[in-house]
Amino acid sequence: MEVGNLPVELWRLILAYLPLPDLGRCCLVCRAWRELILSLDSTRWRQLCLGCPECRHPNWPRRPHMPPVSWREALRQHALASRTWTQNGSDLHSSACLHLFRRRKDRRVWHVGTVAGRGYETFRGALAAAGPYDKVVLHAGVYEEQVEVSLKVPVEIVGIGKLGDVSLLVSFDQQCPTARLCNLVFMPAWFSPVVYKTSSGHVQLDNCNFEGCQLHIRGPGTCQARFCSFAQGSSAHFLGVAISLMDSCEFSGGDSASVTVEGAPVSERNWAFKHLVALAKTFTMMTSNGSTEISNQGGKDSMDAGSHGNTPLEGVNTMKDWSKQEVDWETNWAKEKGGDSLLPGQDGTVIEEDGMETSSESSEEDDELDGEKSTALKLSYDQHGLAHLSKADMPDSSAFPALLSLSAELQRDAEARELVASVQGCLLRRCLLRDGKGGVHLCNHGQARLEANVFRGLNYAVRCIQNAKMVMLRNEVCGCKASGVFLRLSAQGLIADNNIHSNGEAGLDIRKGANPIILCNRIHSGLRSGIVVLGNGRGSIRSNQIYGNKEAGVYILFNGNPVVSGNHIFQGLAAGVAVNENGRGLISENVIRQNQWGGADIRRGGDPVLRNNFICYGFSDGVVVGERGRGLIEGNHIYGNRGCGVWVMSSSLPQLIGNHITHNRMYGLAVFCRKDTESAMSREGYRSLQDRERVVGVGERDRGGPENFNEEGELMAWESDIDSEDERFSTRRPITVALVENNCISHNGAVGVYVKSSEPLNVVANMVNNNRRAGMSIIQSAQLTRLVGNCVLCNGWTGVAVDRECRVELRGNGVYGNGCHGVCFRGDGLIVENDVVGNNAVGIRVMDNADVKVLRNRVQALRGYGISVKERVRGVVQENLVYQGHPTSTKTPIRTNTQNLECVVLNNSLLRPRSQALWALENPPPRPHNTNPSSVTPATLPAHLAITVTNRITASVESGCHNNGSIFCSIL
Repeated sequence: MEVGNLPVELWRLILAYLPLPDLGRCCLVCRAWRELILSLDSTRWRQLCLGCPECRHPNWPRRPHMPPVSWREALRQHALASRTWTQNGSDLHSSACLHLFRRRKDRRVWHVGTVAGRGYETFRGALAAAGPYDKVVLHAGVYEEQVEVSLKVPVEIVGIGKLGDVSLLVSFDQQCPTARLCNLVFMPAWFSPVVYKTSSGHVQLDNCNFEGCQLHIRGPGTCQARFCSFAQGSSAHFLGVAISLMDSCEFSGGDSASVTVEGAPVSERNWAFKHLVALAKTFTMMTSNGSTEISNQGGKDSMDAGSHGNTPLEGVNTMKDWSKQEVDWETNWAKEKGGDSLLPGQDGTVIEEDGMETSSESSEEDDELDGEKSTALKLSYDQHGLAHLSKADMPDSSAFPALLSLSAELQRDAEARELVASVQGCLLRRCLLRDGKGGVHLCNHGQARLEANVFRGLNYAVRCIQNAKMVMLRNEVCGCKASGVFLRLSAQGLIADNNIHSNGEAGLDIRKGANPIILCNRIHSGLRSGIVVLGNGRGSIRSNQIYGNKEAGVYILFNGNPVVSGNHIFQGLAAGVAVNENGRGLISENVIRQNQWGGADIRRGGDPVLRNNFICYGFSDGVVVGERGRGLIEGNHIYGNRGCGVWVMSSSLPQLIGNHITHNRMYGLAVFCRKDTESAMSREGYRSLQDRERVVGVGERDRGGPENFNEEGELMAWESDIDSEDERFSTRRPITVALVENNCISHNGAVGVYVKSSEPLNVVANMVNNNRRAGMSIIQSAQLTRLVGNCVLCNGWTGVAVDRECRVELRGNGVYGNGCHGVCFRGDGLIVENDVVGNNAVGIRVMDNADVKVLRNRVQALRGYGISVKERVRGVVQENLVYQGHPTSTKTPIRTNTQNLECVVLNNSLLRPRSQALWALENPPPRPHNTNPSSVTPATLPAHLAITVTNRITASVESGCHNNGSIFCSIL
């Protein structure tokens, strides 16, 4: 019979009445018939799948309203899985026959309950009569046994009718190789909460309910549970299992962990081990392609806040909006230049004036400046040693490092591949764990794989402690009252491609020597931090999207020491990365953007390595180094932030090397000597203690009591985990003076480098150019601030400004083309061997009661005196070379106060050019002189460079008073 003789629709209507065996026979007729049978997926195959009493909806319990990709394939997978228990080799065959004549033994069916003319009245009687692999059918009713029932032969126990019609108040002890239970409701017997246990055989549970009872599996025993419900505090316990599968199960309402996995897998294997391993590998292969697609899509989504499946944060701009705002803001610079109004977004750090060029002095300056602005006698200074840092265009989003997919991460990480291949133990897949105290608890070397599960409304989702190992793939963890995933006590594992969100505490909490690999997750919308690492916790955190959390995206403290690399950390309501309380860590190649507070926040002994990150578009400062902060900050791009590029407070001691700090709306680098209480609290990467207590109080009222994990025996005494101070710094030599070296600080909205400090500071070989206000402004410097080998170029106001009572040394700098004076000096110190050329007012201006030595400088001023010494200045002006600035200028090269006898002016020279061709800075060439090859980029600078330069500089500097441990720091 040809298919074409009737319309396809009519054939489908006819075939919809066929049972499953007949559909299979029709598929064997021909290819046309096969295609016709397969086209019944949404009709007849769906009816057969949903009508099967041994299973439920293929997407139950996670998404029961979402149809599967193929109903026929779902039914086929179920048929294969339901036969695992019968694959016990030769027991099913007659051993007396030859191989060619082996046949399956006849299986008998034993009925229990009300059956006309046949069957057993008691469940125990039917089990006593059943032979190997016989089937015991239980009719509707409640069956109770007063003592434990031992299963000594393989048997199948099936309930007839709807799930719930057959209930067992029985405690089983399986002593046979295999058994299967289907369509039953288990309730605890009066003498034990354990309803089923096995220590050597294999048990298969299909479509069963467990109510207020426990399932115990001890290795080498195995278990395969499918479409089972564990309610009213029911739980499953696995002790030393080599492998067990929990597929499409639901756990709810427990007052302890729903699944407990304890003990290392035993070396002994039962017959079902190889079959369960094959099923586990099949599932992993089926889901690997899906996880790759999700990771790739997630990488694209991270570039645009509005493209996430979750609702975007209110008031947060997309990358396109940010870029437009920055262009508009910089376009208005020219219109606003010279004005004193606050910049857009300038409501946090107060921009203070230089202190040198106020309106009251404008009339006093007029006699120092020539009226003619243009000059034909310009000295060339383009070939200075830091010319390679002068180009600092603001990167766009295309420069961000892309998030790697999970497959790419696994290809480059052998340890992660080994975890995926070796970890077996208990496998939970496609399960729903909800509304209880705990989800999965692993301890004492236990192993588990968690794949494509949903954890919702628990106190915690996963707790992995005591050298346990786990692989956690493609799960959703949300709505936990505490943290989503805990790792403690040297736990290890791979946590990849999960969606962890909306939890009451941290998404992941790592401490006490735990060392997981965390890849390609989405960690967002948490009520506290995204990831917390503390108490000697470690870990490798790579290629994750961490966004929308109310506290720091990554929070490292109490000697936590993770590797945080290649992540996108954005749109947080606090800091992007916070390192506090002696936290450490390597934080590299991340994109940290659009966070409400500092992109990176380092305080209270925090000592990280912050390298090659993009820290941009923040609503506050780019990098914050608070009280007693330390660390190496190297090769980062810090730009487009609405506050300062880098904000540093006294008694901190960082090293800033090779960073690009550009296009920030306030200072490029700001160093402050005193904590501003209000602003400091607003910059914290975490809540204040009062806020935390208030939140905990609300949680206690909502949950009826305090909620923490101390009741399980784990104290929160993090301080006991902290190493000694000597051990902390054993890998990096300590330094005694903060260092800012080889950075590019440009195009910022206020002063390039602003210092108001009571601690020593070394600023070495930096390019400070095109900032809106002064290049460098030293407002307060109780101890010596050294400015050595810097290029201060084309800033909107004075090149270098030093206020009263400041101790400053300027040596080997190039100060070129600034909008006002080159150097304006009111403090105490040295101005030695600098090139101060092409500035729009006085070259070097010394005034007030300054005590300074001005030695061996090369100076040219376009509109004023080369060197101006005013008022009661004390010191020496000696051996300086002043180049003529204007061909018609009649002013003396050096202006002094004739009544001031405390300033000695000796052996200074004025140089007039013979021809324009010979008018250049020679012997030596323009300063600064680069001591490093120009080809060295920030990303390739050696890590020991900062220590070496610091030792070189501090060799000739007074040590100062450092006994109180308060060492000042500055960041670029």
